[in-house]
Formats: sequence, C-alpha cells, structure tokens
Amino acid sequence: MKRSRMLVGVPLAIVLALGVTPALTGCGIEGIVKDATGGNVDIGGKKVPADFPSAVPLYDGDVVLGASVGSGDAEVWNVTVKLPDAKAYQDIQKQLADAGFTGEFGATSPDGGGTGTFASDAYGVLVVVTSAGINGWVANYSVSRTPASTPAPTP
Repeated sequence: MKRSRMLVGVPLAIVLALGVTPALTGCGIEGIVKDATGGNVDIGGKKVPADFPSAVPLYDGDVVLGASVGSGDAEVWNVTVKLPDAKAYQDIQKQLADAGFTGEFGATSPDGGGTGTFASDAYGVLVVVTSAGINGWVANYSVSRTPASTPAPTP
C-alpha cells in the first residue's frame, strides 16, 4: 500500500503544482517546487526532460509539458503528450507491455479516457488519458524509480 500511495502521491503533487503554471512564471514555479521538495527542478516546457528514462516509451505525439523534480533515486518525471483520440490508451498499454512493464488501465471512463499503473524492475509509471477540452486528448505520464528490494533478514 505504501509503494502505490507513493507512486500516485508524489506525481499527483507535481501535477497539481504544475497545474498552476499559467498563473506563475517558469522561474517562480520551479522555485516553489524546489523549496517544497528540496530537490532539483526542471520544468522544460514543451519537451521531454533530457534525463527522462529511455526504458519508458512515450506515445508519439506533441509534448505539451515536460518536467522533472528531484535527483538520483528520488527523481520523478512528468510528461504530457497530445493524443489523436481517447482510444490511444490501448496503444500506450501495448507500448509499455512490449517494453517489459506489467500493469494495465484499470479504470476507464465512459468517454474513453482512463488511468493505468505500470511497473518494471526499474520504474513505476502512472498514465492518465483524459480530455483536454478544445485541445483534444492527452496522456500524462508520471514516472518514478522503483526502489531496490531489501533482502529479508536471516534469523
């Protein structure tokens, strides 16, 4: 439960913080997030962060927003990509499965969007496919590192 809460909670906090971007300047939001997290912040705008893990496939669409927070094992990436339609979540699920991720879109909405969680040995991915109103459909990827397993103590 703790791992799934962290997988969703940290990226969700970033998404909420980034949601106020239009009201703030780029420098301002980076400073706020950096102060809140104590980590490195890169709000790269309309590009994928330079250190985004290549092991995580992204849908081939225009990048609406790319950002990363933290560093090392505590780094989290967030990328939002434009989609042609709501059913693109099926292609996203296949891309992630083909790349070795397990998981699926467990929640789909009547309009066709959905939410899915995926994991590999190295990364956890939360994908939300949703309508962006007049801007069409988008997929928001929140990616975090999977913590290394700790061996059980021997008696």
